[in-house]
Amino acid sequence: MAILTGRKKELEELKRLYCSGKSELVAVYGRRRVGKTFLVDEAYKGLITFRHAGLSPVDERGKANMLADQLQHFYQSLILQGMKKSHRPDSWLEAFFMLEQWLQQIDNGSRQVIFIDELPWLDTPRSKFLTAFESFWNSWACHRDNVLVVVCGSATSWIKDKLINNHGGLYGRVTWEIKLSPFNLEESEQFFKSRGVRLSRYDIAQCNMILGGIPYYLQYIQSGMSLAQNIDKILFAHNALLEQEYDRLFSSIFNNPDEMKRIIGLLAERRGGYTRKEISEKVGTDNNGYLSTILNSLIASDFIIKYIPFGTNGRNSHYKLIDPYCIFYHKFIKDKVQLNNEFWLSNIASPKISSWRGYAFEELCLRHICKIKSALGISGVSTSESAFVVKGNDDTEGSQIDLIIERKDGIVNMCEMKFYNSDYTVTKAYERKIVERYNLVTGLISKKSCVNPVLITTFGLDSNEYSSPFQNVITLDDLF
Repeated sequence: MAILTGRKKELEELKRLYCSGKSELVAVYGRRRVGKTFLVDEAYKGLITFRHAGLSPVDERGKANMLADQLQHFYQSLILQGMKKSHRPDSWLEAFFMLEQWLQQIDNGSRQVIFIDELPWLDTPRSKFLTAFESFWNSWACHRDNVLVVVCGSATSWIKDKLINNHGGLYGRVTWEIKLSPFNLEESEQFFKSRGVRLSRYDIAQCNMILGGIPYYLQYIQSGMSLAQNIDKILFAHNALLEQEYDRLFSSIFNNPDEMKRIIGLLAERRGGYTRKEISEKVGTDNNGYLSTILNSLIASDFIIKYIPFGTNGRNSHYKLIDPYCIFYHKFIKDKVQLNNEFWLSNIASPKISSWRGYAFEELCLRHICKIKSALGISGVSTSESAFVVKGNDDTEGSQIDLIIERKDGIVNMCEMKFYNSDYTVTKAYERKIVERYNLVTGLISKKSCVNPVLITTFGLDSNEYSSPFQNVITLDDLF
């Protein structure tokens, strides 16, 4: 039996809403495969009066599931859960009216939980679904103190734009929203322990660097196998468990998956990302409102972020790919005609994988900023975080600082990340780089501030004559 890992806060919120004594419209959203449905099922086990899940926009044959299919499926859900057989509704207005009638017939005064999963999938072209859902809530559900409506969706931009931030009849109607995030390192460790999977923290970190803490992916990690064996089975073997996942990931969320994948593919080429102008030029898309819609949708779905590099102004914003699975896919899987069944196991010590570990660890650290701040003792201090890249030229070598934390207490933490299989040893050449970067950052900040170099590494720092520049050392254990 599956056990719910983490999600304590979200579980408490859902249970509180069940007991609120008034009508509630709750939106639960987050990346595909992150565990939204499982959370709702666990919170309201045995308490759901009516449940329905939208049909995927595209079926296994690649055919679109249109209005007639969605209405037929909704009608079947009503019949399965107790409504007397009638006829398939001809519109969403009629479908929700049938739901209202049935709920009134069985109403005994106790809480009625209506759970509609993958709500955005029901909003097919010209279906007028949103109008009908608005009518269902405004004309009926919101006036019944015992009704709790929970909606879920992986199409985060749809949930936010059409529901939470709706400017029409659903404006301000969502009474609570829960955004579900992937597991962090601590939650990943708890998840594996609950399933009897034994992995070192070194391997759990690598697993998170590959699969990104997505519970659906992590469930495929089996006990009795090394991490490398598991990764081969999941991603590289013939008929690998996630062989079709990348395409499904985008086709299930977006109406324009090919355009989304083009931008993701571009951003995968450069770790620091690209400016909006560069994206427009490189993918051949006009730099207009439509591009804004695409980029905002990818941000809302946690595939990319928009950030301002340290030392620049807001007009130099960059867009950067942050989804670990997508980064890994483009690095090792995309465009491979044939995958080696034991690719990861065979190449585990290769320079290519070693290089990948370095920058994947940097991204892992960026996803655990709260843990880093806690280790520095500044959890309560207001901060801003960014990277710093100086492009080189014929005369000057380029430089990159993985993470800069600007603090309101006058300290600037200049963080270096090193994924290593033992204590990290600072060489004379690397010490020189740290001093150069220190001087560079010092010249860009207020004279009232001070730069403190920080090393974030797996196991610790080997103290020697060159290690003195680092004022703080944060290890992998601090990130758990």
